[in-house]
Amino acid sequence: MAAQYASAQSVLVGLVGSGIQASRTPAMHEREGAEQGLRYIYKLIDFDMLRLGPEALPELVAAARRLGFAGLNVTYPCKQAIIPLLDELTPDAQALGAVNTVVFRDGRSIGHNTDWWGFAESFKRELMDLSRDRVVQFGAGGAGAAVAHALLTLGVGTLEIVDTDRSRAEQLASELSKRFGGERAEAADDLEPAVARANGIVNTTPVGMAKYPGMALPAPLLHPGLWVADIVYFPLETELLRAARALGCRTMGGGGMAVFQAVGAFRLFTGIEPDPERMRQHFQSM
Repeated sequence: MAAQYASAQSVLVGLVGSGIQASRTPAMHEREGAEQGLRYIYKLIDFDMLRLGPEALPELVAAARRLGFAGLNVTYPCKQAIIPLLDELTPDAQALGAVNTVVFRDGRSIGHNTDWWGFAESFKRELMDLSRDRVVQFGAGGAGAAVAHALLTLGVGTLEIVDTDRSRAEQLASELSKRFGGERAEAADDLEPAVARANGIVNTTPVGMAKYPGMALPAPLLHPGLWVADIVYFPLETELLRAARALGCRTMGGGGMAVFQAVGAFRLFTGIEPDPERMRQHFQSM
C-alpha cells in the first residue's frame, strides 16, 4: 500500500477566499482523489485565518504557481478580483466576468467558471418542473453573474436583479441582455412588487452564511407562490430556506451547486472524469 501511494500521481490544489474554514470542498476533492488513486492534497488559503485582505491575492496566486499547485478554486470575495492576475480566460469565464477555478498549466494560468454549470445541474434535478417566467435574484457579484447566466440558460423569462450596489445590478443586467437578447434581465426598481409577481427567488449573496447571518430580503415579502433557492451551503438550511419552507415553498439549498462545481473543477485540475454521484454522497455524509 505504501509503495502504491508513493508512486501515485500527486495533485496539490487550494481554495482562496474569506471565512472558508467550514468548506466541505477540500474533503470532497480529497476523497474523490483517493478513489481515483491519486495523492490529492487540497489546502485552504483563508484570508481571515491569515489575517490578510483581498489585496494579498496577487501574492497568493504567485506563490501557488511557484509551489507547484495544479490550480486553485476561488470564492468570495475574489471571483472578479483574480481576473487581472490571469493569463487567459475560457469563453464562459470571459462572458461571466467571474472565475471560480484557476488551472496552472505549461507556465500559464487559465481562469474557468464551473459555478454556472454547477447551479444549472442542481436546478435541473430539483426545481426544473416549476414555473420560471419571472425570477428575482439577490446579488450581482461573481457568483451572481454565474447563477444569472444559468437561470437564463434554463429558460427564465425575465430576471430581476437586486444588489446593494444598484450600478452593479444594472451592469450585470445589461451584459445578460446583450448575451441572451431582448430585455430578459433588468435591475429591480422596487423590491416588494418584484417579489410579489415572481415565480421564484435566488440568493447569490453571502447573507445566510455562518459568518453573515440573516436574509437578503425582509421575511414578510416571502409568499407561498414562490420557489426559493440559495447558493449558501454552510449552513445547508439558511434562515431564508427555513422561512420559505415554513410557508410551504419548494426550496433548493446550495449543496447541489457545491457538488457539481466541484465535479467540474476536479475534472479541470486532474484531467480525470470524477464520479458525480459518489461526490454527492460524500458531501451529504459530512
